[in-house]
Amino acid sequence: MTNKPLLDIKTAKLLPWLVAMSFFMQMLDGTILNTALPAIAGSLGENPLRMQAVLISYMLTTAICIPASGWLTDRVGPRRLMIWSIGLFTFGSLLCALSTSLAFMIVARILQGAGGALMVPVGRLVILRLYPKDDLVRVLSIIPIPGLFGSLIGPALGGLLVQYASWHWIFLINLPVGLLGMLATKKIMPIFELDKKDPFDVLGFIAFAASLVMISLSLEIISHPAMDNYIAGLLAILGLIIQVFYWVRLSPRPISLFKTGIFKTKTFSVGLAANLFARLGSGATPFLLPLLLQVVLGHTPLFAGLLMMPMALASVCAKLLAKPLANHFKYRSILLTNTILQGLLISSLALVPMDMSPFLFCVQLAALGGINSIQFSFLNTYTLMDLPYKYSGSGNALMSVMMQLSQSLAVGMAAAILIFFQGTSTVTPGADMTNALKAFHHTFVMVGATSIISAVLFFFSPKK
Repeated sequence: MTNKPLLDIKTAKLLPWLVAMSFFMQMLDGTILNTALPAIAGSLGENPLRMQAVLISYMLTTAICIPASGWLTDRVGPRRLMIWSIGLFTFGSLLCALSTSLAFMIVARILQGAGGALMVPVGRLVILRLYPKDDLVRVLSIIPIPGLFGSLIGPALGGLLVQYASWHWIFLINLPVGLLGMLATKKIMPIFELDKKDPFDVLGFIAFAASLVMISLSLEIISHPAMDNYIAGLLAILGLIIQVFYWVRLSPRPISLFKTGIFKTKTFSVGLAANLFARLGSGATPFLLPLLLQVVLGHTPLFAGLLMMPMALASVCAKLLAKPLANHFKYRSILLTNTILQGLLISSLALVPMDMSPFLFCVQLAALGGINSIQFSFLNTYTLMDLPYKYSGSGNALMSVMMQLSQSLAVGMAAAILIFFQGTSTVTPGADMTNALKAFHHTFVMVGATSIISAVLFFFSPKK
């Protein structure tokens, strides 16, 4: 994009809320689906403990498509690309609602993920290029607000729709919101003069995407005992080799997706690695908890969704503590302490009994939600704070990819661990759930321990 279009007062006020609406659609979809997984599994004739592919397919597609968002914006134009991305997300939602098999739904979720990967980055990029620097903090602070509301109501809304309507409605509600978003984009978003000079790193994109798919697929294979684990190991090794090849041979090129110079900044390198391990824990819990509450403990979808709300509410409220904490403590000290607390709280879910107290459970989840919120508020800032300006775009894009990838890996890892401990025990209605509960307990301990690994990284990080 070469020339900035002039913003009239009306557009300047409405544009941030348009981007915020796309963020709301993403966050709502990400939280509403978890509560509905057991119902979807029953409808499709699948094991509810093996529904992770529905989540992974979306997250992995998002991670793969994010690096192309900037180039596509310049080639296609932000308004047209925004309309296409919302339309693709909405069409994918319709196909999800029409799914009659797990394979069909996975394809539909891939379409959803491709649309979702572009909506928010394109909108955020437009704002960065349109608004003056001294107004960016105010404008960018608007975008997360509806998203936080979406994550707050998502679990309960998902439970409500599943219990009193059907799981199909968790996807169908995206249709009117998506159509409204497309119309609003056409009316509000300005048209840019496009810059189509920069070529796209096709080879790097293929190598990077293939690596992510192979690593994720290896975890998916491990979670299915009937499949050959040797294939899983081969895919994981091949994926890692391709990833190393990308960074050693392809990344140094001028047109590469990411610049190798970003790793010269130690806070970025440490923060990126810590993001991966910390999110492996926090990303697994939203997948595991609804399954535990509904499949093992026998609660209704609505009650399970309501029990999840304190976690989201505490996450929103905890953001108010970020500034006071930053004024009194160093980032490294906060992250070191908070990471250990995060891992311990996740592991503490192994103490949930069959006759759990809903009040104590809500307190437990509220504490975890608050700790998670503080963790990633500081971790994201710590990761990007020292990056030179010339690497800021590449670093931000790679961190966004890592955030989505780690969520995908978290679900795959949690499913693999859960199936390993579950063994051949059944989880059909009326079956004895004692072994299933133990499997969940062991899984929470393992996932919590994975989060604590990132605390070790902060021992070697700069004392910021």
